[in-house]
Amino acid sequence: MSKICIPKSEFEERIEKIRACMYNENIEAILVYGDEYRKENLRYVSNYWPIFERGAMLLGRSGQPIVLCAPEGEQVAREMSIWEDVRLIPDFLCVTVPDEIDYPLASYTSFRKLKEELQKDGELKRLGIVGMGDMSAALLQSIEDAFECELVDCAKILIELRMIKSENEIACIKEAARIAEAGFRAMMEADIIGKTERYAAGIAEGAARQAGAEDITFTVFGSGERSAKIVGRAENKIIEDGDMIMCALAVQYEGYVSTCELPYAVGRYSKETKHVIDVLIHASAAGLPYLKAGQPMKNFVGAVRDYFREAGLSEYDVYPPLHGIGCAEAESPYPDEHTKTPFAVGMVCNTDISLFGLKGGSNRIEEAFVITEEGPQTLFPFMREYFEAWLTENK
Repeated sequence: MSKICIPKSEFEERIEKIRACMYNENIEAILVYGDEYRKENLRYVSNYWPIFERGAMLLGRSGQPIVLCAPEGEQVAREMSIWEDVRLIPDFLCVTVPDEIDYPLASYTSFRKLKEELQKDGELKRLGIVGMGDMSAALLQSIEDAFECELVDCAKILIELRMIKSENEIACIKEAARIAEAGFRAMMEADIIGKTERYAAGIAEGAARQAGAEDITFTVFGSGERSAKIVGRAENKIIEDGDMIMCALAVQYEGYVSTCELPYAVGRYSKETKHVIDVLIHASAAGLPYLKAGQPMKNFVGAVRDYFREAGLSEYDVYPPLHGIGCAEAESPYPDEHTKTPFAVGMVCNTDISLFGLKGGSNRIEEAFVITEEGPQTLFPFMREYFEAWLTENK
């Protein structure tokens, strides 16, 4: 059985698309930045994901892309990178300490040397930067001083390329969703009353790792009154009988992320808590018919928010109920009630339908869908079954 991943041929196609954009924008070279936290663009173009340190991919008008890293991460870069040309640069050393770290075995290049290499293909007047807002001001200044040319923010190029997913990307997101759902179900099926939130979160995270998670991007957790923490972390609070469980488990697989969040409560919970869960599930159902190719994105957002308005709950509706998902847990599109842009085949969207601050507790639904010609295709079959059963029982 072949591994679910992005093949080298697809990375090569991405590079050609980027070079076409460079030509259209009169840019002679482009540098795509990434680090441990803001990894998505660098992973998209090279498959490299730094640890502790910074990284980048430098692409000229011709030749193989150059992956830039720091000494500690060199072997990781060589293992992960789809491109063979990996070089060390001192500007990318450990991000958390101001000290100058001595690596006696390191063989460095420099931004100035890289500039000279690029100039063999002709004059370098404009250097595109993807991740300009993610890097430090000092690093950006070093790049500007060395390249001595106009720096152009090219984030839009990657945003647009990443918007529509290929079959391989969808397969990776689907696998991330499978793993996330396995972790969430393990926690949901466990007896967590009397245990701490951290214990419960550990069940989900451990099961997800066992199921093949490359990384747990985050676990948002809150129980009982703590469910109102919109993006709270699991604490040592004891989970009590009747508590609402607000847990979002974001799992990464081969650079792609999917988040599973299903609103539920443990033990003998109150009518108020059931009402919160019921409204969220019905709001999701209200929006679902508009989650299809050709529909303006505002229609989905409006349908969900109209349901909350009619239920008199708008004051608890804290942000738009949908965003894109892929190399980042939340990425474009992130529509509101004014977004006229239509959904397109190949988009992967994550519902983010939430209510925070109610008496019965707070929660949200995070369910990933692929936009297809036939309509939305859920990546969480167990969650969808749970919702359909709830709707049948609570008409």
